[in-house]
Amino acid sequence: MAKRRESESGKERRAAAEQLAIAALGFIADEPERLGRFLAMTGLGPGSLRNAAREPHFLAGVLDHVAADETLLVAFAAQHEVDPDAVMRARDELGGLWERDMP
Repeated sequence: MAKRRESESGKERRAAAEQLAIAALGFIADEPERLGRFLAMTGLGPGSLRNAAREPHFLAGVLDHVAADETLLVAFAAQHEVDPDAVMRARDELGGLWERDMP
């Protein structure tokens, strides 16, 4: 029974991390300048963003992007009323690094 609870809590943590990353992506997309910078840094185009979002570890990459810019991190954390450290914990929960396949 304890193992099942651990598994469920692990699923809950992952789901919460994914929700935070989705919120971060929405935060980035809400402002054209932030979205443009994200697309430029990732090498994605507006049309390829949806496909990239299906790739493993993409959401971790979104959180990496937010955490790499303190101003962006603080603004996101303030808007969503979360501790900035929660972004890194969520990123760790999602694990791995997202690297875009280059043609």
